[in-house]
Amino acid sequence: MSAPSDQSSSTLAYGQRRTRDPWRRFQVSLFAVAVIVIIGWIGYAMLGLPWFDALYQTIITITTVGFSEVDIDLTNTTSYRLFTLFLVVTGVGSVLYTISVFVDTLIEGTINDAFRRRRMTKAIAEMTGHTIICGWGQVGHAVADFCRRHQTDVVVIDRDPNASESDVPIIIGDATDDDVLRAAGLERARTMILALDSDADNLFVCLSARALRKDLFIVARTSDQKNQPKFFQAGASRVINPHEIGGSRMAALALQPNVAEFIDEILHDEQHDVSVQEFVITEDSSMVGQRLVELSQKTGKRSLIIAIRKTDNLYHTNPAPQTEMERGDVLIALGSDDELNALRRQI
Repeated sequence: MSAPSDQSSSTLAYGQRRTRDPWRRFQVSLFAVAVIVIIGWIGYAMLGLPWFDALYQTIITITTVGFSEVDIDLTNTTSYRLFTLFLVVTGVGSVLYTISVFVDTLIEGTINDAFRRRRMTKAIAEMTGHTIICGWGQVGHAVADFCRRHQTDVVVIDRDPNASESDVPIIIGDATDDDVLRAAGLERARTMILALDSDADNLFVCLSARALRKDLFIVARTSDQKNQPKFFQAGASRVINPHEIGGSRMAALALQPNVAEFIDEILHDEQHDVSVQEFVITEDSSMVGQRLVELSQKTGKRSLIIAIRKTDNLYHTNPAPQTEMERGDVLIALGSDDELNALRRQI
């Protein structure tokens, strides 16, 4: 049904997974040292040393600590010395390399994280009209994918430090903190989506965000439909229950599969050159007072106005061509990219 998300289409990829993990070399070198220790332990034991003495002799050999060797009474000292030379050449080099890699990796990882955080902070400071997503779970990922497919900048807020390994700008912090919301660019954001696991956390963030921004469009997630009135009282613009929507969608696919698939393709499938978009008639729009039929004539395109939402917040579906457009009207149009772009320019 819906096309997979194209990661290259993201306009921002700060906090992106590094193609070269700075700790990878240290892990590999540490594994090599462990292998050499095992080889030395087994080798000395096969040459006649007791197991503990074999381990001790291996460790002091590859670390060059300078302690005296264990009492050795071997019939074949040549084999013992050759094996010791092998451990000195391979083991000492591996240990020194591991130490150098650890120091280098520690410094490199710290510097890379500092630069990444600085780039991310600068990128967020330059954003305007972006979407803030609180919560980086399954819902947050789905929202981010949809926003990026529509070329909308996204900033994520999450408590989990591991969430920073992502391909979107992520602020590690508590979304209930006003300073964290400001760091995400709340003053310049267009929309905030509350997708935290707890209804209480979503409600608290909703209150904080509404206090900071009276005109912010807030979409809140709730797991209990009984909490919906509380979210509206806290200032949410829309309240969504993913479980209810998922169940409704499944029922629609079962009862009206063609209708449901058609809507899914329009909203989510980029392989088809057709989509549904909304357009607001602003105060300075030249279309204020004009009729829909005149809009179609001026654009020269056959985009279909399937509904108008008037200032009374009611949807008027399949409006007549003679319907007059007023300030604040929201047109919902269906058409190709060219048709919708022409409609946007005219409005």
